[in-house]
Amino acid sequence: MRRHPQNHNLHIHHDHTYQGLPVMHEKGPFIREHLQRLYDTMQRALDEHPRTFAFRVELKFPNSGMLPSYAFRNEVISRFFESFKAKIEHSRGMAKRRNRYAHPCTVRYIWVREIASSDRPHYHLVIFLNKDAYSVLGYFQSEGRNVFNRLEEAWASALRLPREAVAGLVHVPQNPGYYISRDDEQSQAEFFRRASYLCKTATKMYGDHQHSFGASRG
Repeated sequence: MRRHPQNHNLHIHHDHTYQGLPVMHEKGPFIREHLQRLYDTMQRALDEHPRTFAFRVELKFPNSGMLPSYAFRNEVISRFFESFKAKIEHSRGMAKRRNRYAHPCTVRYIWVREIASSDRPHYHLVIFLNKDAYSVLGYFQSEGRNVFNRLEEAWASALRLPREAVAGLVHVPQNPGYYISRDDEQSQAEFFRRASYLCKTATKMYGDHQHSFGASRG
């Protein structure tokens, strides 16, 4: 198996499938270790939440203005997920107060750090939630407490900016959501194929002392 030329700890994957699931072969090749972490994270999500809502989102940096130095290290994505997980935990706690049968929700995720034409990095994410607790992102302009608003608030917190300063920096692509079921192999295959895009070798940076890929633990 060929090793990645810029990181010999990683291996290149050229096949059309991984663990019996399709990958987006036209966007390959892929990094085998990243495909494995995507697969493991999906399986852990389904083990706990048989009905899982997974969605894609992109986090961008402001095009102008000074940012603290940690914003260009992966500390910023750790701060984002700490904030987002705390908001989901608080939301489920409030739901539990209203209804003792309210569904719990463990946040799991995959993230990729990329640098394209800009000198500033951006992050592609896949986030997994319990579909029985959250099944939509919500209206982007809503003042209500929906998932998208929590994403914006968490990104603002990570950058130490007011929420209005990150308007437009949390980008949701077309058809971002997937409903995955433990008992539905087709739903898993469709999701894995689309999410495999995050595991491609292209546009990732090596040699800057920053990881280009990460995933939740457990």
